[in-house]
Amino acid sequence: MSRCDFKIVLLGSEHVGKTSLVIRFVNCRFNASTPYQNTIGAAFCAKTICVNGKPFNVGIWDTAGSERYEAMTRMYYRGAHAAIICYDPCCLESWTRLRHWLQELRTVEEECKVYLCGTKKDLIDSDEVRREVPEDIVNTYSQGLHGHCLTSSKTGENVEELFQKIVEDCVADINVMKDVKELRVQLQKEDEKKRVYCFC
Repeated sequence: MSRCDFKIVLLGSEHVGKTSLVIRFVNCRFNASTPYQNTIGAAFCAKTICVNGKPFNVGIWDTAGSERYEAMTRMYYRGAHAAIICYDPCCLESWTRLRHWLQELRTVEEECKVYLCGTKKDLIDSDEVRREVPEDIVNTYSQGLHGHCLTSSKTGENVEELFQKIVEDCVADINVMKDVKELRVQLQKEDEKKRVYCFC
C-alpha cells in the first residue's frame, strides 16, 4: 500500500499477546506452536477496512512490550489516530502496567483515541486459568476511554470487531477525516508530478 489513512499502535507489556492479535486480524491465523519472540522496536503491517462502502488503508504498529525497548518505541506513537492498550486479564501485573502505557502515549500523542483490549478470552471461557483483573475495575477505568473489548487471537472472537469499531470511530471524527482527505489530495498531486516527469 502506498499510503495509510489511519495509524493504529498497539501497546502493552510483553507476553500479553499483541503480536498474536495483529496476526489474527491481518492474516486470519493463530499458531500456538510458534515459540515466543520479543518484538524489537515495532513491527508494521497494513490492511484495508471498508466503512460505509468506502475502503480505508489502516497501518498497524505492533510495539515492543519489554522495558528495555521503551525509549525506542515512543517514536512510533507520533501521528497515531488510535491506540490499543493490551493486557492479559489473567495477569494482574499487565493491568498494573496499563496506566504506564497510557501515560507514555499521552505525552506523545494527546488526541489519540484509546481502546483497552483484554486478550486470551478463550482461556477465561474454558476456565484454564484464573482471572486476576476484576471486570468492574476494567469497566470503571475504561469509561474515560473509547472502548474496551475482550478478544481471543486463538478463536478470532471480537478481533475483527475491535478494529472495525476503531476505523468507524476514525471515519466519524470530522477532524481526523479532514486530515485524511488533505493527505490523499497531497499524495495524488505527488503521483501526478511523477507521471509528468517520467521518461521511461
